[in-house]
Amino acid sequence: METALLVATGLLVGLGIAAFGFFVMRMRTAAPDPELVAATAAADQRIVELGTFVKTMGDVIANRQTELARHVNERLDAVSHRLGESMQTTTKHTVENLAKLNERLAVIDSAQKNITDLASQVTSLQNVLSNKQTRGAFGQGRMEAIIQDGLPKSAYEFQHTLKNGKRPDCVVFLPDQRPLVIDAKFPLEAVTALREAKSEPQREIAARQVRQDVMKHVTDISDRYLIAGETQDIALMFVPSESVYAELHDGFDDVVQKAYRLQVMLVSPTLLMLAIQVIQQIQKDARMREAADSIREEVGAMTKDVRLLGDRLRKLQSHFSQSNEDIRQALVSIEKIEKRSDRISQVEFGGEEPAEASNVIAAPVFKLESSNP
Repeated sequence: METALLVATGLLVGLGIAAFGFFVMRMRTAAPDPELVAATAAADQRIVELGTFVKTMGDVIANRQTELARHVNERLDAVSHRLGESMQTTTKHTVENLAKLNERLAVIDSAQKNITDLASQVTSLQNVLSNKQTRGAFGQGRMEAIIQDGLPKSAYEFQHTLKNGKRPDCVVFLPDQRPLVIDAKFPLEAVTALREAKSEPQREIAARQVRQDVMKHVTDISDRYLIAGETQDIALMFVPSESVYAELHDGFDDVVQKAYRLQVMLVSPTLLMLAIQVIQQIQKDARMREAADSIREEVGAMTKDVRLLGDRLRKLQSHFSQSNEDIRQALVSIEKIEKRSDRISQVEFGGEEPAEASNVIAAPVFKLESSNP
């Protein structure tokens, strides 16, 4: 912008000089006039000064252009440097963000894989629960896992045959040798229909079906597995789902009460584990009672051994007391011998002083004389 302004100013000045020169040439062709000649000389002088000014202005403009170019180059270098640093920083941040994004994508992929696996497992479980035979095997498997984790192998039996020929899913042998029957087959179709019901009439129909199916199964358990004198007075009906068990207690309390009156108790996996723990403790107490006689005999023998040990310790104490007395008397004798030894060591051979009076008979003292050959 500044350069263009300076160029325009130079052009205007040049046009003015050209016009003035043309005017001077016209005036020179006319008759010479002293004043005009003086004016012409002044004009020439002015033209020379104007040319010098124009040259000076050109130099100034050239210097300003050079300085402007230098400033522009410096600014461009600074901008290029800043732009390079900014691009490097941006590239570094972009690489870091891409690395973090890749990590998050890896986590998302892993989560997606887990979700896919979980969905396939849920689908498989749904397929299992949709079939009556596979659903029975599923409940049987959960019940067997709980029993095997809580009891020794001799305390239970699967598919045990009763005297009436019936074979319950599991029996647990209690101390009175009457087995506790556990049934793992539960009618889940009606409960599934109740959950999938979308209208009130469908819910009522499904609820009636739940009551009918559960009560039929409870009645079958009571009739088949409760045998007086052979089995326990109650039987357990295993419900393999905590949510189904809670739903039965919340919405079908009449069914639960009727099952109690028929001596059939509905148990969830948690309640079955608790019952197994109680049975384990009962069996432990029974084993303790069976071993009570042996324990009493062992305690009596141990008491006899303790008394015998006490007698021997008292005898040993008397021996130690006698040994201490013998040691004390021996020390007294040693002290007397040491005193007599001290007296003997104080006797001077060839001395005139009599020995100290004592109970010891003084030995004759001989004066030793040296003889020269």
